[in-house]
Amino acid sequence: MPDTTAAQIRAFIVENFLFGDEDYALGDDLSLVENDIVDSTGILEMVSFLEERFGIAVADADIVPANLDSVARIAAFVAARQVGVRAAG
Repeated sequence: MPDTTAAQIRAFIVENFLFGDEDYALGDDLSLVENDIVDSTGILEMVSFLEERFGIAVADADIVPANLDSVARIAAFVAARQVGVRAAG
């Protein structure tokens, strides 16, 4: 498994939504929704992955494009949540 947060997220997206197509130009800022990579059901799959892989909680209010619409946004969201988890722990 890749070692950076963004790389792990990208690998999950490629495997689960691009069916292993590693040639797809999945840039860090590419909109996953606007480019029909992830739909509403896919977002829920993504949330489950994030919670399990990174040990964070994702509230319903957090499931918005500002947090989950690109690899970069997802990685930033995870990093912010992990800081919160460490501070609370």
